[in-house]
Amino acid sequence: MRYCTFQLGRRTAAGFVGGEFVYDLGQAFFRTFKRPFAFRDLLDFLEVDGPDRIGEIDFGGLKSDRTVCAPMHSVLLRAPLPRPPKIVCVGLNYRDHAREQDVEPPENPLLFAKAPNVVIGPEEAIEIPAGISECVDPEVELGVVIGRPGDRIAREDAWSHVFGFTVFNDVTARDVQKSDRQFFRGKSFRTFAPMGPWIVTPDELNVRSLALRLAVNGEQRQKGNTSDMIFDVPRLIEYASACFPLEAGDVIATGTPAGVGAHRDPPVYLKAGDVVEASIEGIGTLTNGVR
Repeated sequence: MRYCTFQLGRRTAAGFVGGEFVYDLGQAFFRTFKRPFAFRDLLDFLEVDGPDRIGEIDFGGLKSDRTVCAPMHSVLLRAPLPRPPKIVCVGLNYRDHAREQDVEPPENPLLFAKAPNVVIGPEEAIEIPAGISECVDPEVELGVVIGRPGDRIAREDAWSHVFGFTVFNDVTARDVQKSDRQFFRGKSFRTFAPMGPWIVTPDELNVRSLALRLAVNGEQRQKGNTSDMIFDVPRLIEYASACFPLEAGDVIATGTPAGVGAHRDPPVYLKAGDVVEASIEGIGTLTNGVR
């Protein structure tokens, strides 16, 4: 199943994607359960345990109801989670990315935070922070979306807490990251968390082997596969939740493969007018311009 946050006219809503159509989940729940639901985005949907009730919705019977169902071409896709509770990132989680830096793979996951209020969606622009950074670098990553809250989650229980997966671009100001000697500020400028185009549920993906690709202006920069991850999704959930509770809507950005601009010879960074395409097999492509 595929879920999205979409805009139709001035209204933004959580949606279910069925073929070439998108269904307004709030309206679908109202038609089914006979009481109002206001799902402005997928976080609202998750917070009322919406995924546990989705099986009760007869989407086929609602297809002709234009208050519920709209053609995909008529809506604007937004970030699935415009303001997640937390964005937890993972450093050095691909073997080839460790090799390109000539460092040993870590013994445990390297976690750091990214500001949760810098998320943008498909077709929105990544902004280069003028006067602050000249070394802005994109990173394609598999984003894990938590659906069920949990604390100290055991590895064997991890999958039951996963709502789905999305494409995440961990945009980074390398010069700021280097001068600060830590991650947060260089990862947290406005627009530095592109996410989308939607969230795909685990039953549709073999998350242990998904191809990832990032291109700038059509030129391939990164190519990898989740099979190269050092720490898999259950391990990351177990490790993170041993430190702090995970909430519905949290995003874990699971690391990036080799090919980032900072480790090319010579280094190459984003500039105004560029177009970045971050793609993951089975999920889709997240496209963002640069300004």
